[in-house]
Amino acid sequence: MEAMSHCREALNGRRSVLLLLLLQLLGATVMASSSATDALRCIMYLTGRRQHNVVPSDSGLTADITHVILAFMRSDIFNVDETPTHFPLFTTVDKVRQQFQPDTKVMVAIGGWGDSQGFEEAARDAESRKRWARQAKAMIDQTGADGIDVDWEYPGGNRDDYKVIPNSKREWEIEAFVQLLEALRSAIGPAKILSVAVPGMERDLMAFTVSTVPRIVEHVDFINVMTYDLMNRRDAAVKHHSGVAESREALRRYMERGASPRILNLGLGYYVKWFMTQECDAERPLGCPTQLLEDPKTGADLGKTAAFSWHDETPAELTESFARAWADGTYDEDGSYGYWDNKEKRWWSFDTPRVIDRKLAEVVGPGVLGGVFAWGLGEDAPEFAHLTATVEGVRALRRRAVGNATRDEL
Repeated sequence: MEAMSHCREALNGRRSVLLLLLLQLLGATVMASSSATDALRCIMYLTGRRQHNVVPSDSGLTADITHVILAFMRSDIFNVDETPTHFPLFTTVDKVRQQFQPDTKVMVAIGGWGDSQGFEEAARDAESRKRWARQAKAMIDQTGADGIDVDWEYPGGNRDDYKVIPNSKREWEIEAFVQLLEALRSAIGPAKILSVAVPGMERDLMAFTVSTVPRIVEHVDFINVMTYDLMNRRDAAVKHHSGVAESREALRRYMERGASPRILNLGLGYYVKWFMTQECDAERPLGCPTQLLEDPKTGADLGKTAAFSWHDETPAELTESFARAWADGTYDEDGSYGYWDNKEKRWWSFDTPRVIDRKLAEVVGPGVLGGVFAWGLGEDAPEFAHLTATVEGVRALRRRAVGNATRDEL
């Protein structure tokens, strides 16, 4: 009997241990799933140009925004020895905080298209990188920002002056870019957020290789992949500027180079683009040749393509063609939206709310990405239809994550 009692005690002990282990495992699963859900980022760039500094008054549209990135602060103002008494920005971090939830992170974006000279000077050597990073840290301290978004377009070349200064003269920037991020992380510390906005097109990935991406990932909290402007004036054939398939492909490039899905954010463009073309097949416009969009010698814009946001008034000369694009545009097999206007030989490319819904459901969700961002919040005013689709898509993914966690518990 005593032996049987010892056996029962031992069995009960093992059962207790197994039960404890099971509870710990379930708890870890729930915590991991909850963490993944909480980490789903919904980021909005807030811009000061063209009176686009607009935030919806409806808290239901802002409640799910996790980060606001103020764009832009110029890159050259940090290349000084003496800390400036003022860092110019179109608004203040404190004012922006009042327009969002208390836990929304407010960051400052540095750079942007056409602003690369400051980065080039900063990246030259160890001392210049340290100086630039030190002043960027001073800017954070002075403004109260939660972090910095580095928007250098692009290290290694293909910049606005790429026809004048060939990429071969900028190869040194590829390594220097990584070192600049390293210096910046060292200066601001681990508690502040550091992100980078990166190109989506293969031809622009000079600085994003299998050797540099893993090192970039070591220093940043997330990467905003600009999965828009994937057709621009350097192209010669019709395609979607922010297509579903093209966006998925852009994200895949970074994963293949060493970035985990969780660190990547899908980019949404809250604006419309158009391009002048040659004669096209209205039923199959993709691949149709465009007219010459940029000067082959200088790279200058020839006025055969342009963009405007939903906030902007449609240019008078485009109203009829744009109305046709809305009325008669079609969705391709991958879900992208476009329209070729045969009356004007004009290709229209933009995301509708339905396209955004599909991107969230079929790219962000299945890819287990870290989140989504948009350029930009005010560009979608006053209707905020694209923001609404984005927020609803984010909420759906969060509900799905919670549902998966519940099923895992069972």
